[in-house]
Amino acid sequence: MEINRKALFESFPRVPEEEIKKRLLALQERLKEKEVDLALILQNVDLFYLTGSLQRGFLLVSKEEATFFVQRDYERAQWESPLPLKKVEGLSELKKVPFLEKAKRVGLEFDVLPLGMFLRIKEVFKKEADFVDVSSDILYLRSIKSPYELEQIREAVRITSEVLSLVPELLKPGLTEVELDARLQYEGRRRGNHGWLRMRGFNQEMCPVAVVSGINGGIPSYVDGPIKALGTCPAIGFGTSFKVIQRNEPIIVDYGVCINGYVSDETRSYVIGNLHPKLEKAYEVSLEVIQLMEKEAKPGVPVKNLYEMALEIVRAHDLEGNFMGFGENRVKFIAHGIGLEINEWPIIAERKEILREGMTFALEPKFVFPDLGAIGVELDYVVQKGGISRLGSLPPHLFYL
Repeated sequence: MEINRKALFESFPRVPEEEIKKRLLALQERLKEKEVDLALILQNVDLFYLTGSLQRGFLLVSKEEATFFVQRDYERAQWESPLPLKKVEGLSELKKVPFLEKAKRVGLEFDVLPLGMFLRIKEVFKKEADFVDVSSDILYLRSIKSPYELEQIREAVRITSEVLSLVPELLKPGLTEVELDARLQYEGRRRGNHGWLRMRGFNQEMCPVAVVSGINGGIPSYVDGPIKALGTCPAIGFGTSFKVIQRNEPIIVDYGVCINGYVSDETRSYVIGNLHPKLEKAYEVSLEVIQLMEKEAKPGVPVKNLYEMALEIVRAHDLEGNFMGFGENRVKFIAHGIGLEINEWPIIAERKEILREGMTFALEPKFVFPDLGAIGVELDYVVQKGGISRLGSLPPHLFYL
């Protein structure tokens, strides 16, 4: 039976054309401010943000125009992107772009561009060009979410809340972490979760679900997060393991959902039976940090101020050594931005950023005890006029089963 290709393409949810136009205009304004003649965009998520398509190629953005040069697949890119397109074989065809030789300052994504690709780009230019970093400009633009983007994130968080609310009925002693992980992935996918979590940076990876119980929560690893855990093998060295879930131990479920590329990231803690008093106290401190952030976080507030406020609470309870990890595995942030990637801006840490209206982030005050495990909570927020607002509906309390 012949497949109606056009109908299949048209069934795909596309990014509204007006969204793409606004994003490009905002980037072009920043290029003018920095006196950058041309930006060459290659990273897949930045391409999607600025073109509406993830097809292989590169985007050239000057102060006046933008063209998406597509290597593969041109037909799909035609359906997905509203921009002017040109089919190319590869980066070498940059030599044929008429205005390229006039570009004296060329913007690149320094934070993610591989060295080998940079050297190829440098060879394309027939004269010396001044290459400048525009990754921070793109990350700043991406950090301010439009109503369309917020709609995608809200839907992702809605599904997250639904799935995490199912944990009490799915969780039984004798179940392995990986079995619960699989059941939660199934419940999310059948509700519309696209199943991907993207993370920016070299060698950065993230799993969509992490089920971590008991002492597994205290196992060290390389991942840039407060709770590392064992994973299933050295090649996947963090997160869910084959450990059997027991009574009277902390059980962390960290769950992320993707809708049209946009992600959520929330965590809840559970226990079958009773919890060690030290862990109960730490959880109460997590909620205290949450309450403080909900009171103090608002547009214009420096993130370093919020970070220091959180540390003051933790120090007051003599828990700093277990906050956001343990020992050398502690991480120095309490929240990270969410959007097309799970480590976007803002990062609430000792940084120079300030909160701005439209930013979205996951706040995750967590504690790790090597001999007991991990405990904590993670909630998603949007920055609005006058403060921050929760995106999810599931209560942040500790779930006793």
